[in-house]
Amino acid sequence: MKRLLLVGATGLVGGHVLRQALADPAVAQVVAPTRRSLVPHAKLLNPLVDFDRLPQDAEWWRVDAVVCALGTTIRVAGSQAAFYKVDHDYPLEVAYLARRHGAQVFAFNSALGADTGSRVFYSRTKGETERDLQAVGYPSLSLVRPGLIGGQREQRRPAEQFAVRLSQGLGPLLPRRLRVVPAERIAHHLLQAALVGAPGVHVLPSEVLL
Repeated sequence: MKRLLLVGATGLVGGHVLRQALADPAVAQVVAPTRRSLVPHAKLLNPLVDFDRLPQDAEWWRVDAVVCALGTTIRVAGSQAAFYKVDHDYPLEVAYLARRHGAQVFAFNSALGADTGSRVFYSRTKGETERDLQAVGYPSLSLVRPGLIGGQREQRRPAEQFAVRLSQGLGPLLPRRLRVVPAERIAHHLLQAALVGAPGVHVLPSEVLL
């Protein structure tokens, strides 16, 4: 049985990872550091943290695997700098601290089009995060790259919601890589990558997540 660290548990994809992990007999405990309290569960350890000042030597960093589903938008974050902090700096800090305490596996919810050379700030940020995660030295690293994510978010994202509705309307006319991926499917692949821990770096493109 594995001890799993989950960051981003209050988000759409992270919430599905949390529910699936708590129901999975292969998971002994889920450590989910958050800013606000989660619903209590016998298998859940929920330390309340400030991601700008994460505790360096907390015992709860000692886990087998990490799932990172942290993410925001520039509109929600308020600026490119604030977005970069959430989508790059926070995942890297979590990755370093967990690895330093013995974690062997890291599964990261990235995005379609992640590329360090992209002219699109969002895609370039995701690409830089993927690149820097590879430098941390995890024996197993999975980079999950969904396109449009289907599901009900707490925060409104009008542009994304419009794109999802348009994509759903076009349905099978679109290439698989451009179709909406249900959040629970992304969560499934993240959790399985964390539990299996296959050696090496693995990229899961959007089309294989459906």
